[in-house]
Amino acid sequence: MWDVILKATGETLYMTFFSTLIAVLLGLIPAVILTLTAPDGLKPNRVVYGILDVFVNVFRSFPFIILMVIMFPLTRAIAGKSIGTTAALVPLTAYAIPFIARVFENSLRETDSGVIEAAKSFGATDLQIIWRVYIKESIPRLLNGVTLLIINMVGASAMAGTIGGGGLGDVAIRKGYQSYDMAYLIITSLILIILVQIVQGIGNTLYKKKA
Repeated sequence: MWDVILKATGETLYMTFFSTLIAVLLGLIPAVILTLTAPDGLKPNRVVYGILDVFVNVFRSFPFIILMVIMFPLTRAIAGKSIGTTAALVPLTAYAIPFIARVFENSLRETDSGVIEAAKSFGATDLQIIWRVYIKESIPRLLNGVTLLIINMVGASAMAGTIGGGGLGDVAIRKGYQSYDMAYLIITSLILIILVQIVQGIGNTLYKKKA
């Protein structure tokens, strides 16, 4: 049992880590664009903001399991197969990007407008304002967003396991539910709870250090 559990835990951590990493890197791009083109942004643009805002909202509306099924053809094209731990990174990342983009946008737009105006008065360029004001001032909030994303990815990776993604969700369904073995269900559930608590604890610590 423990060999199976350890392997599944490793797969869950693998899916969670890489989907989060890719989503954070790619999600920051639309978040910055949304922040800049918002009505109160540095470069207001109703068309760009409106299109990107709808795009983010549409993809955020899909339940993960439905999104994963819809993306089977794309997943197969990118990963060479539609099931498996590595293949699950494609829908996991697609699910995470609009989520973290919206969280990052909200975090960036909470930046004190007075600080932005002060930076403008000193002749700072738009790029300097983005990096040295928006992002620097928002680091604690951005860290909170990443913590929330990781927790969501732990849950999503478990759902991915129910339809061939591997990990703890796969073990819970195959070894626990389908084989009527409550031990697997209990242990996988406890591990998922522990992972979430660890992530939240680390996130809270980093937030306090940066706040």
